[in-house]
Formats: sequence, structure tokens, C-alpha cells
Amino acid sequence: MSLAEDVKYKYSRLNVLEKIIAINVIIFGVIWLVKNLFRTSTSSFLKWFELPRELGDMIIQPWSVFTYGFLHYDFWHIFFNMLVLYFVGRIFLNLLNAKMALNVYLLGILFGAVFFLLGYMLFPSTIFKSVGSLIGASAGVRAVLIFLCAYMPQTEVRIITFNVKLWYLGVAFVIMDVIGLFGTNSGGNMAHLGGALLGYLYATQLRKGNDIGKSFEKLMDSVLVLFKPKSRSNLKTVHKSKKEKVAGHTKKEFDEFNNQKQVDLILDKIGKSGYESLSKEEKEFLFKAGKNN
Repeated sequence: MSLAEDVKYKYSRLNVLEKIIAINVIIFGVIWLVKNLFRTSTSSFLKWFELPRELGDMIIQPWSVFTYGFLHYDFWHIFFNMLVLYFVGRIFLNLLNAKMALNVYLLGILFGAVFFLLGYMLFPSTIFKSVGSLIGASAGVRAVLIFLCAYMPQTEVRIITFNVKLWYLGVAFVIMDVIGLFGTNSGGNMAHLGGALLGYLYATQLRKGNDIGKSFEKLMDSVLVLFKPKSRSNLKTVHKSKKEKVAGHTKKEFDEFNNQKQVDLILDKIGKSGYESLSKEEKEFLFKAGKNN
């Protein structure tokens, strides 16, 4: 097995959130290599995938409402995001299916983008003055984390040497994000709150029996179908004729052949032994064959 095949096989064995972690790490690694080994600036290219703070700029690059969530430029930024996603992802996928995990994560990214843009539109510029474009998976990670905290709030998890209920953990993260609105990463914390709100709404509605991500899931499925290559099979399609085939002939042709063969045998018998040598069935068959012809 080649290295490429080995990597492909191992990737296929990952769950959906582990695949997201792998994609984030690969993108981070490529950016780091280009910047540090090749000494090439990537800022002019990557800005098209960052989420700009102005709504007008975002309209020019609408894909950035999702692509920003896969960009990290700082090691500790990606390390903590992926570490949290790994642990909460394991809990999530023990309870619910992979498609729902993907829904929560991607909708968290989307809600984070919406809250980030709204922050610049609705709040005084003094709050967000030191923040540029938005990058990072934090909103999606917050969505998955807060989903769990709201879906099973009384469940306890181990934090180093003590246990803590999930809803306590969720409240602590939200409080930190609210405080962070007045710090140097106010825009990022606004995005965190957007992801947290999505996770909370998704979980509370799901407990009532409503999956609010179903429409989004169908939309994503319809988009992905457009990019799927049409599979070409090496097997030849055999189209059956409406007329049943027997030994390469239609049933009608086969019956006519058999009838003629039997007629020939009867005529041969007459030629050798006379008409009176025929049985009653042979005489009837010859009579019917003569009428049909």
C-alpha cells in the first residue's frame, strides 16, 4: 500500500468531526509551510477566505461565511479549538449521528458569522475598533459544546481532578465570551456567542422532538450532489426486449421453428407409412398447422 493510499484509508476511518479536525490541521500546515519554508506571503490570497467585518465586503465573497471557520494562523488558536472539538465530538457521536454533528458544527460557523457582522452593524465602533477579519473554528466548536451542555445538562464530565456538570461548563464559557466582548478580540467573542446560541437552540428544540437542522441538511445534500462525479460502471447494461428471447430467438420465432419441425416429421411419416399411420393427435396438429398457414 502506497503512502497516499494509507493516508486515504486512515482518513476514511475517522468520524465526521475528526475529519473536520484533519482538514483544519492540513490547511494550517500548508499555510505555515508556505509562509515559513518558502518565505511567501499568503495574506493577499487568504483574505478572500476570511470573513470581512463589513457586510458590503462579505457580499463580494459570500463563501467566506463558512471558509473563515477553517483558517487558523496561530498554533495555540488551532490547538485549543481542535482539542475541545475532539473531546466534545466523542461525546456527541456516542449519543447522536454524524449528520447531526455536522449540522450543529456548520450552523454554528454560520451563526458565528452572522453575529460577527451584526456586531459591527449594531454596536458602537469603539467596541470592535481593534478587530479585523474573522477567522477560526471557535463558533462551530462552541455550537457543539453548548449543544451538549443544553442537551444533557446534568451529565458530569471530569475536569482534571474533579467532576462538573455540563450546564455549569456551558454557563462558564458563555460568561467568558460576554466578558470578552470588551477585550481585544470582541468580534471573535461575538462569533462565539452566535455559535453558542445555535447550539442551545438546536439542543432545546431537539429535546422537544424538533430537528431544526433538517432543512439545512437537505440544502447541503442538494449542493453536494452538484459536485459529485457521475459514476461510470464498467458493467454493460443489458436492455431486455419486451419479447422474451429463447436461444437467441423470440418466442414466436422459436414456436414457429418447432411447429415446422414437427410438421416435417409428420409429413415424413406419411411418406413412409401413409396417412392412416398417423395418430389422432398428429392428424389434429397437421390440420391446425394447415389452417394457420
